[in-house]
Amino acid sequence: MSKKRVLVLLGPNLNMIGIREKGVYGDETSQSIEMQIHEYAESLGFECEIFQSNWEGALIDKIHGAKGVFDGVVLNAGALAHYSYALRDAVACLRIPFIETHMSNVFAREPFRAHSVLSEVCAGVICGFGKHSYFLALQALKSLM
Repeated sequence: MSKKRVLVLLGPNLNMIGIREKGVYGDETSQSIEMQIHEYAESLGFECEIFQSNWEGALIDKIHGAKGVFDGVVLNAGALAHYSYALRDAVACLRIPFIETHMSNVFAREPFRAHSVLSEVCAGVICGFGKHSYFLALQALKSLM
């Protein structure tokens, strides 16, 4: 049996983790966290690809290209989660599980972050556990596939 393929999709400014808002995100670099995501995904028996872009269209294109390629997606859309209906519609196009993921507890931050336009088209939402949010999302995907 071949390995399940998962995509970890990271949105705007997530390449700046470890540099930006250290009080919220900590000082561990995005590269270090991505390496740990790969290792954890492999330990769950997944083949994992990570893609980060600051461009909404690039994220949408990656979602469209996931059809028939990936079995599930961990999606941290960053601020796009709160207003991108185009990203929401792209997620709704696919028949694979998406887990909306945020490193910070979006409900304990600015009021606009408490609402996501993506949540209703995702299988679930995980937030507030720092880099461990990604690990929990991968575990959730494993239980859904």
